[in-house]
Amino acid sequence: MKFLPLIAITATLAACANQPMPSGTQSVGTSQQPPAAVAQCIAKKWADKSQQQVVQQSVLANDQAVDVYVPGQQPPNGAAATVRPAWNASAKTWVGMRAGGGAGGDTSDISACL
Repeated sequence: MKFLPLIAITATLAACANQPMPSGTQSVGTSQQPPAAVAQCIAKKWADKSQQQVVQQSVLANDQAVDVYVPGQQPPNGAAATVRPAWNASAKTWVGMRAGGGAGGDTSDISACL
């Protein structure tokens, strides 16, 4: 019985580590940069290009996961780049594009930040 909690914790961590990408999100790529740096780069590129405000929403503390909304889009359902910690050991950050609100973002700007 001593090992039952350890087995449960191990199984839970393994399930979290193998999570699929969020539904409705198309994978764009991975980066060796931390999530906060990638999100800031995407926001700056979109703001500079569109001359509009870009909204960033932290999903996890310390900007470990961030949604960067396409210019003109608003939380919670707008189109956004989803910046998350990577699920594999070869990268620090995973980025996807979530369509919403009938608008899409420029994935070439996202790719330039990876």
